Amino acid sequence: MNFNVGSTDRIIRIVVGLGLIGATLGGYIGAWGWLGVVPVLTGTFRFCPAYLPFGMSTCRVKK
Repeated sequence: MNFNVGSTDRIIRIVVGLGLIGATLGGYIGAWGWLGVVPVLTGTFRFCPAYLPFGMSTCRVKK
């Protein structure tokens, strides 16, 4: 599998995802906060299927 999520993008995804899950568990937001699982998984595996149709990648270009 080719990676298409770079380092900064990965950190942001994981932090935002964990924040949403934490806010849901804390009762601050509703059940929609469980959608935070998606950015956590895409950040963990460094692959985002939504980038494929657009040919996007936030990884550094190897020279």
